[in-house]
Amino acid sequence: MHSIFWFRTRQWVLSRVLHLTEHKKQTLLAAPDAVLLLPALFRKCRISRILLVTTPGFVRRGTLTSLLDGCKKENISVTIFSEIAPDPQIESVEQGFRLYQQLQAQAILAIGGGSVLDAAKLIGARVCCPKKTVPAMRGLLKVRRKLPPLFAVPTTAGTGSEATAAAVITDCIDGKPYKYAVNDLCLIPDTAVLDPRLTISLPSSMTADTGMDALTHAMEAFLNLFASRSVQNASIEAVCENFHALPEAWRDGTHLAARQEMLHASYLAGFAFTNNFVGYVHAIAHAVGALYHIPHGRANAVLLPAVLREYGSCIAPKLAVLADALSLGGDTVSEKAERMIAAIEAMRDSFDIPSTLPHLSPNDYTEIARRALKEANPTYPVPQIWDSEKIFSVLRRVQS
Repeated sequence: MHSIFWFRTRQWVLSRVLHLTEHKKQTLLAAPDAVLLLPALFRKCRISRILLVTTPGFVRRGTLTSLLDGCKKENISVTIFSEIAPDPQIESVEQGFRLYQQLQAQAILAIGGGSVLDAAKLIGARVCCPKKTVPAMRGLLKVRRKLPPLFAVPTTAGTGSEATAAAVITDCIDGKPYKYAVNDLCLIPDTAVLDPRLTISLPSSMTADTGMDALTHAMEAFLNLFASRSVQNASIEAVCENFHALPEAWRDGTHLAARQEMLHASYLAGFAFTNNFVGYVHAIAHAVGALYHIPHGRANAVLLPAVLREYGSCIAPKLAVLADALSLGGDTVSEKAERMIAAIEAMRDSFDIPSTLPHLSPNDYTEIARRALKEANPTYPVPQIWDSEKIFSVLRRVQS
């Protein structure tokens, strides 16, 4: 009882602080071909040496050619660092940090999915804190210094990392893979570019996985305690946009309007959870993803309905609000809540995402619960404070 009181007190105080910083000024460019506006923006900011963080695939496909040509015309030197793999590890961050120093770069441009954007944030954190290791930055407010100018261009509509104060890294601790987050308001990029043309080549499976990740961000931020009015509004809008645009983007990846709407939904969800955190869905997904190498968005898609059902009646009123926003019908709060969960399950199933986690072993339940509770408690203002038995119950729900 005393620990719950302490958790809630800490969460409330932290929420007050975050509400004061919700309106951090960020440049937002959102339109087809918006990425081509960057060279002029670099020139305006008097930036002439840039480290471009991306993936080998983007370099190989020639997607960046027009942007690089525009930078060349503006006499802006761009050096490409593409050693970023899914679930980036600390060594990639260190390589990027060393290259930034060698170049005496003035800014970081990140073009890619959540892994790329997160790695770029941590490269920037190492630049401003050269004597502090990434593990030493783990947790809340451990960076506390202004990063170099950071321009974030997402190529998936899922993580919302272009709007968030978080970066997730994979580390090896005691011989086991761990995912953990570095959270600090200075990690929010200075500029976010939402260009749907960069997402049209995304396979339908990744479109679905990342879209379900964005939906989970919005859902958890909305359901958590202490959400401000702006967070609630952003979460509701993100949920509605996700339900509207994700099925169309999944069916037809070249549908620019749907792609643009999904980028906006992901951005709003990123804003929402930056200011009110995620919850047990993400905490469990991080643990499961590290142990079984399951894509993060897919793990969230499987776990989200299971966690919502485990919460039970305590979240029914808020689920009813979302059901009303989506015009799902229902006469009572409980009926609306059930329709909301059913709608999530139906959308997930329509994308051929499984409802269970293959290879999940009961032998790992204790380790998954330990990691999830360590991540979530006491920081996340979740609807209920859980113990290991609650985590076990969720895992049993999704075991194949």
